[in-house]
Amino acid sequence: MEHVRDAAERDLSRLPKAHLHLHFTGSMRPATLLELADKYGVRLPEALTEALTSGEPPRLRATDERGWFRFQRLYDAARSCLREPEDIQRLVREAAEEDIKDGSGWLEIQVDPTSYAPRLGGLIPALEIILDAVETAMRETGLGMRVLVAANRMKHPLDARTLARLAVRYHDRGVVGFGLSNDERRGMARDFDRAFAIARDGGLLSAPHGGELTGPASVRDCLDDLHANRVGHGVRAAEDPRLLRRLADRGVTCEVCPASNVALGVYEKPEDVPLRTLYEAGVPMALGADDPLLFGSRLAAQYELARRHHAFTDEELAELARQSVRGSAAPEDVKVKLLAGVDDWLSTPGPSGA
Repeated sequence: MEHVRDAAERDLSRLPKAHLHLHFTGSMRPATLLELADKYGVRLPEALTEALTSGEPPRLRATDERGWFRFQRLYDAARSCLREPEDIQRLVREAAEEDIKDGSGWLEIQVDPTSYAPRLGGLIPALEIILDAVETAMRETGLGMRVLVAANRMKHPLDARTLARLAVRYHDRGVVGFGLSNDERRGMARDFDRAFAIARDGGLLSAPHGGELTGPASVRDCLDDLHANRVGHGVRAAEDPRLLRRLADRGVTCEVCPASNVALGVYEKPEDVPLRTLYEAGVPMALGADDPLLFGSRLAAQYELARRHHAFTDEELAELARQSVRGSAAPEDVKVKLLAGVDDWLSTPGPSGA
């Protein structure tokens, strides 16, 4: 459904919102990656260099094993350029700055610290460097930020338990949730149930990925085996009306990343992403950018996609923003402030006074 832009539409970058699905390396600015690659003499894959210099995201299709491997190769190349604490600090500060430009008042950035541990002195130092960078960015930018530690489902479940214990240990330093990422076609959710039990017992949100590369069963597994409070992506739940009702009844927020879904071939076109189906079923959503480094668009662009390709009105876009805030781990006073800001945005006339 193509949408003709109305001059009276409000500026989506001024709509207060929470960003709940942003991966650490994938949040990097393209220019920053090019600078760091040059600094460390890293030769990036040609497809990635072309994408970064042209501004066009690389052609990715992760719906088969080969395509997912290619996506991971590009991602790993970018991650290899993060080598020093100052690189981490720069990434986090710039991610905060980009989110503020897009109207975000709260960011939960997702990271697997094991990926950075070899270059940062070990698992604990890596997480502490990340958390220190988040504290500094909050102080310098004013954006509310927290961290979601994510295990890799391609690795052994015992590794996930180690990460869960670490995440709980740093709950009072800014870790608010525990996730499970990477190719959901590998590693059954139930294999990680003990890790998620450790995280939940320690007061962390459960936010595994599911319902992206595989269908509704993946979302059900997140609910049944991992007791998810939120589901990373979750869009394939749209294929099962009973599952939609269950998500809506439980108030489980789906972290939907429309541009990412199209870039990875989950859906062919932006209008194919089932935003309307989820919204009209009453499933709470938090739109997210996932990996803007590779997919080429940040947070406000996801709301623009809902407006342009799914004809979401400003009232409906405001409700999406509210759902993102309600689904977050933000303190109650932050939620109240952001929700009031959404109401203010909606009560302000559009550019033509309509």
